[in-house]
Amino acid sequence: MLIREPSDIKPSEITERALYHGRRQFIQRAAAVLAAGVPAWDGALAAVPGKIQLPGIRKSAYSTNEPLNSFKDITGYINFYEFGTDKYSPARLAKSLRTRPWTVKVSGEVKRPKTFDVDELIKLAPLEERIYRLRCVEAWSMVIPWVGYPLAELIKRVEPTGNAKYVEFTTLHNPEQMPGQRAIFGSLDWPYVEGLRMDEAMHPLAILGFGLYGEVLPNQNGAPVRIVVPWKYGFKSAKSIVSIRFVEKQPLNSWQKTTPHEYGFYSNVNPTVDHPRWSQATERRIGDFFKRKTLMFNGYGEQVAHLYAGMDLRKYY
Repeated sequence: MLIREPSDIKPSEITERALYHGRRQFIQRAAAVLAAGVPAWDGALAAVPGKIQLPGIRKSAYSTNEPLNSFKDITGYINFYEFGTDKYSPARLAKSLRTRPWTVKVSGEVKRPKTFDVDELIKLAPLEERIYRLRCVEAWSMVIPWVGYPLAELIKRVEPTGNAKYVEFTTLHNPEQMPGQRAIFGSLDWPYVEGLRMDEAMHPLAILGFGLYGEVLPNQNGAPVRIVVPWKYGFKSAKSIVSIRFVEKQPLNSWQKTTPHEYGFYSNVNPTVDHPRWSQATERRIGDFFKRKTLMFNGYGEQVAHLYAGMDLRKYY
């Protein structure tokens, strides 16, 4: 069973203690912060990615018990075209991204539109560790301990109207900070745009992500805020979000706009629908030598298949 009830899960099965920097180190760091009189969400403090622990994280039953990929793997092998088209440039070039100050504008078909400061957004709901599989369209995968909370928590607070059928996410467009956006050839039409159907966005597996391995999200992984949708290919999980807009018509996402014969709106992990240039039937977990079979909906079919009942998933890819 891929998602287990809290009573079935032992803490040791969720994340091994050795994978963190250590509870003692966290307590010492927190004590130092308190002794200095620095607020837990001081912007300057939180702006240091990969160095600051996120407070009050609780374990979530919405987790796989598969072995985690290392922090080095997760932060070093990445798709983030804003910082280059290869997998290694983002870790090298994302240092230029300034994540404070940062705001996220929530607008469109909602009764309570609002522009959130990112630190206000982080405190909107209790943070959870969600250990999810990530499956990328190029047929590689990882297991990542994200930190965030359900996207539905934000959605409920802004009260969508009856006209809100989709949620559109727009990410930062700043070529000064994001050198990949200055590329002339082989680039996307910036800013990067993604979208979800409303019932997908409200599903408890879809989260707003603010960290991984218990720490503030590193720049190259989509700091300071991204979405994580584990049953879809990785490019659906938009990084470095600045706008969330509720709309009546289906958004045209960036990859669909650029190469519609290769990328559709739904982009559910589906081993029976090949990419035009490679098979999706198997994947290689980063760190493993042998390939494994790709699971329908990335293994989350029991939880999400009902969202697509009656749909032709070869047509709506």
